Amino acid sequence: MCRDCGCSPAVHDERASLPGEEHRVHDQPDPDRAARTIDLHLSLLAKNDHRATHNREHFRRAGVLALNLLSSPGSGKTRLLERTLVDLAGRLRMGVVVGDLQTDNDARRLRGRGAEVVPITTGNVCHLEAGMVHRACHALDLDALDVLFIENVGNLVCPAAFDLGEAARVVLLSTAEGEDKPQKYPEAFKSAQLVLITKMDMAEAAGFDLAAALDNVRTVAPQATMLEISARSGAGLTDWYAWLLERAGMRTLNKSAEVALH
Repeated sequence: MCRDCGCSPAVHDERASLPGEEHRVHDQPDPDRAARTIDLHLSLLAKNDHRATHNREHFRRAGVLALNLLSSPGSGKTRLLERTLVDLAGRLRMGVVVGDLQTDNDARRLRGRGAEVVPITTGNVCHLEAGMVHRACHALDLDALDVLFIENVGNLVCPAAFDLGEAARVVLLSTAEGEDKPQKYPEAFKSAQLVLITKMDMAEAAGFDLAAALDNVRTVAPQATMLEISARSGAGLTDWYAWLLERAGMRTLNKSAEVALH
């Protein structure tokens, strides 16, 4: 998938195979090649972390609540943002950075809802990186925003490793995915401050075990707040909005206090 984060065929373990397949390559692994791969991966993450720190300082100075939205494809990130931009218009000044492998379809869905929207097309990179977000923010007036939503590429693996400078990570888990996602992809959930169980209107039809899902999230991410929502029916959205308004209000108060001190 991605040439940069370590999940591409060029750098992952080529000795792995499906059940029943023979190991025909790398009968004698090259330790030097493995060391180079690890060094490259660590160097990439170190550079990203440096840029993320730079982003975080920009967001702090601007008093912007930056949120990194992570999920599998189709969990409802864009639909949730559509509702949020409309329902909180006039209460919060919002901007959106949208990451996708190809097309700006999601960005076009969000335009015309009162928020500045900047698309990032990553090509074959399966996650957003801090440098990408920094460049996208050049197209935004951060001082005019209360909240910046960063809609990450649909993927629960690689995005978990890349800090974007966000104040909080919001991970979405839809009822159509199954309740065991936190166990399968623990790194994404471990770093979450908020977990949204989405598409609750489909839970019964999908045979979704809500109690099991909540237990799985608690086991992996005991620090995370959990909310059950449906962007389609509107169920639970008031709780999501209350969380947003509280976090954004804290940022605004901090910004006002900083200005007063100077």
